[in-house]
Amino acid sequence: MSFIDICYPTVTTPNLLQIVLKGIKRISFQGCMTQLFFFNFFGSMEYMLLTSMAYDRYVAICHPLSYHLMMNIRTCGSLALITWGLGFIAAFPLSVLISSLCFCSSNEINHFFCDLTPLLTIACDDTSSVEYVIYGEGVLFVFSCFLLTLISYIYIISAILKIRSSDGRYKAFSTCASHLTLVVLFYLMIACMYMKPASSYSLDEGKGLSVLYVIVIPMLNPILYSLRNNDVKEALKRLLLTH
Repeated sequence: MSFIDICYPTVTTPNLLQIVLKGIKRISFQGCMTQLFFFNFFGSMEYMLLTSMAYDRYVAICHPLSYHLMMNIRTCGSLALITWGLGFIAAFPLSVLISSLCFCSSNEINHFFCDLTPLLTIACDDTSSVEYVIYGEGVLFVFSCFLLTLISYIYIISAILKIRSSDGRYKAFSTCASHLTLVVLFYLMIACMYMKPASSYSLDEGKGLSVLYVIVIPMLNPILYSLRNNDVKEALKRLLLTH
């Protein structure tokens, strides 16, 4: 997660800074397609990794005595490898299909990086094949990951409610609170960005949401996970009290 949180903003943020600070608004076609691939690659890895982490929380809460047996190094390594592999499978076909389109009407992208919707907007060719792949991957990857995460948390919440002591419930909930916060933020941004009718989608609105999606959320990840550390909590309390 830490590695993805570094790589994901790195794909788009340097280009944004170049536009804002230097006024350089050009990008080569090869650079645009490369940016598109890695943006989809790391984005796909993000929600797949969040799904793997949901399973980890499920095992920790629902099967605590078997946790070290079930979540051993081999299992964690396999989940990480699957995440990388599926991320590539999700990103590669879209990059190939979009790079084969003809962009004859305009070479201006109404965005600060090469995203799917702005590129499809300026394409002259029939984009139905790309749209079918986007919808197919949405169902196959995004919806499946969301469903698996939702099922994991149904079991987790059910197990937490069965704990009799309030301290036990608080401890169990704190184990998955940071992850749950990230899941809600991540899928909320996906819903706002890509799960809207084409007629109601605004590229200007999309640019604003993209800043939250590709910069703010990865920046919040280490903060939210650090709050599980008691030393960080105490340091934050002292900082707030002194001010």
